[in-house]
Order: sequence, then structure tokens, then C-alpha cells
Amino acid sequence: MSCLVLSRRLRIVAQVPFDRYPADVLAPGARRPARLAATPLDVARGLVLEDAQSGYCGAVVAWDNGLVVLEDRRRRRRSFPFGPGFLLEGRPVCLRLPSRPPVRGSAYTRSGSLAGPAAPARVAQASRLWVEGKHDAELIERVWGDDLRHIGVVVEPLGGVDCLPERIAEFQPEPGRRLGVLVDHLEPGTKETRIADQVAAGPYGGHVLVLGHRHIDIWQAVEPASLGLPAWPEIPRGVDFKQGTCRALGWPWQSPADLAQAWRRILNRVESWRDLDRAFVTNVERLIDFAQEG
Repeated sequence: MSCLVLSRRLRIVAQVPFDRYPADVLAPGARRPARLAATPLDVARGLVLEDAQSGYCGAVVAWDNGLVVLEDRRRRRRSFPFGPGFLLEGRPVCLRLPSRPPVRGSAYTRSGSLAGPAAPARVAQASRLWVEGKHDAELIERVWGDDLRHIGVVVEPLGGVDCLPERIAEFQPEPGRRLGVLVDHLEPGTKETRIADQVAAGPYGGHVLVLGHRHIDIWQAVEPASLGLPAWPEIPRGVDFKQGTCRALGWPWQSPADLAQAWRRILNRVESWRDLDRAFVTNVERLIDFAQEG
């Protein structure tokens, strides 16, 4: 936020009469302040910006999916859409994504893999990676997207595991056409585990690998420390998990838009695989290897 420091020493430069009304105050637009044109500005980490509408001020810590994340001096974070509406040192700017420079030397993807130079898009393999829902797919894309595009494996939301055996029969896995399936709450004695066992014992079991994580929902696969939390809240049975989590954390929770914003808030804190549950990371890597080898 721009700070205007006023000197305590006053200098009288010239004895010029001060005219408070230098022009016709009744002329059209005379009392309307001049608007400065917003200067295009590439986003960069550490850039200190002010949201002109709310007055919120913070440094850029991340950006993704059309949103930039600002962190204030109390380490609180808020997301804002790219475009106009920002101030840099008091002057309006239009925030935009940076142009991508050519890859020089080696770098690492968010999954920790060594990234090579840009290459043409690869034709998708017949093998697939299935996940339960949209949020699962977005998290996989954020961390492993570059790796999956490199090997040509597509991620598809399944929409729940209740119909998994039927969906697998429709897909008809075979050598060269494998399925890796990521399942929530894959714990001993759960419905998910019984379905996974049924799949493994079925006619396509040799070409399907079902793995998962212990959490009720993919939200909890993100380490709570990445959001500044000591732990994820415990949500009682019978309470909608996402709504209950938002209420426990003091976030808006009543509408689908509130829940979508909460997920965006969580996802934006994931910078790499280090922000995720280690067992979850291991199982995703195993599923990708299984689909690739097929």
C-alpha cells in the first residue's frame, strides 16, 4: 500500500495567492477527479498490490485459474481476479499473467519430476486415470498435470465409486488399456474397500488398480499446515463434510459458490507435492506408473 510521508518542515517557496477554484466549477466534469489509465503489469511473486475496491493490501504469493493470491502482513491471504482494479504504489495497474520465457536448463514440476523443454502435445493413451470428482481432478492436474501430459494419460472424474464395477465393465480394460482408480476413504471395513476388493477379484482385476487415501474427502489430502491450520476439523457423522469444514473454519458455507470458493482457497495453497499427504502422493504416483506401463 502506498505510504505518503509528509515532512514536518514546511518550506514557503513563493508567495503566490492560492486559488481554490482555478476553473469554472460549474463546467461539466470540473469536480470529477481525473482517472488515470491502468498500466498493464505482469504478475510476479513478492509484488505488493492493493485492491482498489476493498483496500486490502498484500504481496503476491501465488496465482492460478484466473486468480491471484495476496498475503498481508498478518499472513492472511485473499484471492482476487486478474485484470484492472489494483494499485501499485498508488497508481492503477491491470494485472496480467506473465509471458512464458523459453525453458533454459533443467527445472522441476510441482510433482518433483525433472521437466524438459516444451514439446508438442502427445496423443492420449488408451489407459485412463479415474478419480471420484471434480476437486480430485483439479488437485491431480495442479500437481501432476505436466507429467500426465508428457506421458499422454487422461484424468477423468468418476462421480463416485458405487457404480465402479459397472463403469469398468463398460470400459473393458485389457493390456494396453489399463485403469488406475483413485478412491476417497479407502479404509478397512468401508464400502470403498469392499468395492475395491470386488474389482480386484473380478474379470478385469489384472488391468485395474484401485488405490486411495484415508480421508473422507480430497480436501483433507492437502496438509493443514499449508493453510496455516494445526489440523483439519473433525466433522460429525450426518453433517455435510464440506459445509461442516467451512463452518468450523469460519468460512462462508451456505451456497455452492461458497464451497467452490473454499476449495479454490485450499487449492491455491498447494505449490507442490510437499503440500500434500505423503501416502496420498505415493498412491497417485503408483497409479500414474500403472497407467503408463499399460
